[in-house]
Amino acid sequence: MPSEKRIRWFEDILDNVARIERFTAGMDIQAFLADEQVTFAVLHALLIISEAARRLGADAETLAPSQPWRAIRGLGNVLRHEYGGVDPNAIWRIVADDLPALKQAVERALAVLRSSRGV
Repeated sequence: MPSEKRIRWFEDILDNVARIERFTAGMDIQAFLADEQVTFAVLHALLIISEAARRLGADAETLAPSQPWRAIRGLGNVLRHEYGGVDPNAIWRIVADDLPALKQAVERALAVLRSSRGV
């Protein structure tokens, strides 16, 4: 797969992690659960992250092996098809506990891709 596409998809993940960080800055779980707009925006950003992970395919595992890519892709299926059953507490745990590690892994993967093409 051309490195430009892989870079774009990893950048999509980073862009949406940054959105979630902005949307939830200074919030705790109670504030998150009480704010319908933030909750909705976070779900949409997670959906984009999941789709980018799906497009990356095996390259995600190769370039950022420490991440649960199958679960990240699976979250998109839940958000698309079982949206009524999404547990907002579980979404908060993803935001608070999982996104920082994903951000670091994707930043490292991007650094590798960019250095391999001389950027």
